[in-house]
Amino acid sequence: MVRQTTKEKIINTSVRLFEIYGYSKVTVDQIVKESGTSKGGFYHHFKSKDELLYTIHDFCISLCLEKGQEACQNYSSPTERLCEIVQSFILLFDSYRPHLTVINEESLYLSSEYFKEIEEKRDRYKDLLYQVVEDGVKIGEFRQDLVIPIIRMAIFGMVNWIYKWYKEKGNYSLKEIADIYNDFILQSILSEENRVKYESNKLLSS
Repeated sequence: MVRQTTKEKIINTSVRLFEIYGYSKVTVDQIVKESGTSKGGFYHHFKSKDELLYTIHDFCISLCLEKGQEACQNYSSPTERLCEIVQSFILLFDSYRPHLTVINEESLYLSSEYFKEIEEKRDRYKDLLYQVVEDGVKIGEFRQDLVIPIIRMAIFGMVNWIYKWYKEKGNYSLKEIADIYNDFILQSILSEENRVKYESNKLLSS
């Protein structure tokens, strides 16, 4: 078993408690007791419970942004980039489902200063996806009539909502869910020519 630092114990315990009880109902005393740490240790790493919540948010959105940027660096076509962005986000639920639940459910408790910083990073991630879809439209991989802002928000809505229903012991793995999502998205946005090619490749690989 990997030994956790005091900071890691506090973060992991707080994520679990926030997920179960909600941020507003969890106290620093409860976090310290459940994590087997001390108040001194808590305030050494976090000046407040609010900063702890910000740290959880910042970790998750930074990781999503990093995965999205890697997708754009590692793949050349908008179609490949889009599929990798969607897949990389969904696969995060394997290790970070409680974290992703917390950032979706508890963001309104962030102070205005912290909320602004997180919103800026969220916007960068949204802009990255917008650019990928826009590039796909420009070079003809995606349909010319797409309303890109709506498509972007539709994709975000789909993947963000997974935290509400995903179960580790469900019928489908996260990789299978990612493949289903990507198939659904591509069937909707690919240009007619590229959709035919996509269907042909699926038949050949099946």
